[in-house]
Amino acid sequence: MREIIFATGNEGKMREIRDILKGLTLGGEPVAVHSMKEAGIDVPIKEDGKSFAENARIKARAVAAASQKAIVLADDSGLEIDALNKEPGIYSARYLGEDTSYHEKNNNLLTRLALVPDEKRTARFVCAIACVLPDGRCFTQEATIEGRIGYEEKGENGFGYDPIFMVPDYGRSTAELSEEEKNRISHRGKALRAVRERLEELSL
Repeated sequence: MREIIFATGNEGKMREIRDILKGLTLGGEPVAVHSMKEAGIDVPIKEDGKSFAENARIKARAVAAASQKAIVLADDSGLEIDALNKEPGIYSARYLGEDTSYHEKNNNLLTRLALVPDEKRTARFVCAIACVLPDGRCFTQEATIEGRIGYEEKGENGFGYDPIFMVPDYGRSTAELSEEEKNRISHRGKALRAVRERLEELSL
């Protein structure tokens, strides 16, 4: 059985990842998808890149160096709000401090946007996924989902900034979407499907 290690300990992400990669085979072999923790990998990672793609490559290479013959995937994703000069951007996970709850992060952003009209509350989720192959080759796929920032937190199905990110075509926040709906349109879902297609094209 082939192994993919995804460089995250976030269980919400792992549910999405496993759902999208379900049934993947490489070279006729089924693929098991594990988190860093499940793979027994604990390495320090300094995310000092200047873009989502750069940070994803840093994480993927660090975990790949600690793994043996596994395919390693890592993502860097975040929220860009146009009215706030694309904040929190690549600092989304560290916005207001890594130990600050997303409820506090979300409320801070909503407060800062309190006087911003609906048409100027445009935002997007960005996701870059880097893949490091056992032979050292690396490629990156990036995707986005466009939307607007709402006026309050809504929904309990997502995590992170999902409760304040509204999807106009659905009239709901990404935290109000079902997992199937979210995986179909999300930035991570799009990027991960592109990675899956690329892996299936390669002779591994």
